[in-house]
Amino acid sequence: MHLAQLNIAHMRAPVDSPELAPFAAGLDPVNRLAEATPGFVWRLKGGDAPGDTVKHDYGDHLLINFSVWESREALWDYVYRSGHLEFLQRRREWFLRTAEPSSVMWWIPEGHEPPLAEGMERLERLRREGPTPEAFTFKDFYDSSEAVWRPAAAEARK
Repeated sequence: MHLAQLNIAHMRAPVDSPELAPFAAGLDPVNRLAEATPGFVWRLKGGDAPGDTVKHDYGDHLLINFSVWESREALWDYVYRSGHLEFLQRRREWFLRTAEPSSVMWWIPEGHEPPLAEGMERLERLRREGPTPEAFTFKDFYDSSEAVWRPAAAEARK
C-alpha cells in the first residue's frame, strides 16, 4: 500500500501576485525536492514545469497539493525534515487560516494514481466524520494494516 495525501490552501492573492512572489519562486525548488525525496511516488502536476500549479474547478484562489508516498515516514521526512519546512513555517504569509481540516491522507494500492475528485472526497469525508481509516491526518494516523485489513479494530482504538 502507498499513502496518498492531499492538502489545500486558500491563497491571500493570485499566485502570480507580488504578495505571493516568494511562495511562487519556491514552487519549483520545493516540487523538485519532493520528487527527489526517498519514498516519493507521484504527484499531480499542473503542467510540464515543476512550478506549475494544479488546474481545477474548486475556486480561483485554492491551491492544491496532491501526492503519493511509500510510507508515513517518507512523507513526514519531506514535510518536516527538509527544505519544505521553511515554506510550511511561512504559510500564514501567503494563505488564509481555515477552521476546518485542509489536509487528508489515506491508503491506496501501489500503482494507483488517484484522481483529484477522490482526494477532494476524502477531505470532505474527514471534515464530516473526523479521522477514520478512510481519511486521516498525521495527528490521528491509521497504519495501512488498520486502514485496510482491520477497520473495526482501528475504530475500537479511538
